[in-house]
Amino acid sequence: MRIWIGCDHAGFERKREIIEMLQARDDVEVTDCGCDGERVDYPVIAKAVATAVADHPGDRGILICGTGIGMSIAANKIRGVRAALCADAFSAKYTRLHNDANVLCMGARTLGSGVSLELTEIFLDTPFEGGRHEARVQMITELEQEW
Repeated sequence: MRIWIGCDHAGFERKREIIEMLQARDDVEVTDCGCDGERVDYPVIAKAVATAVADHPGDRGILICGTGIGMSIAANKIRGVRAALCADAFSAKYTRLHNDANVLCMGARTLGSGVSLELTEIFLDTPFEGGRHEARVQMITELEQEW
């Protein structure tokens, strides 16, 4: 699985920690979409990660900013992206199981390092449950097409 990851300046150190953890896994290929610590506007990075995920079905993304809120709002503007802001293990698990979320958003100023790493692993290791949830994800896709 390919993971596209990006952050603004507030999330730079957290992104480095997550990349280090991801590189230790045999089942992922990591592509860093920035930033490199410089001040940057988060919508620029959200667009880079979200468009990469949208262009490569089956890939996933991770976005980190101060709260994760701005990244999630911006990423969800890209057709085909289901970005979820997660701050706990239950949300990270169920956004994959029920929503087939393909981008995980987190806040570097709201979550500790250990929690961020845990949520990343849950997000990557949890499959989409399908079944009754498939129709709901399709409804989201139809909303994107309609608007």
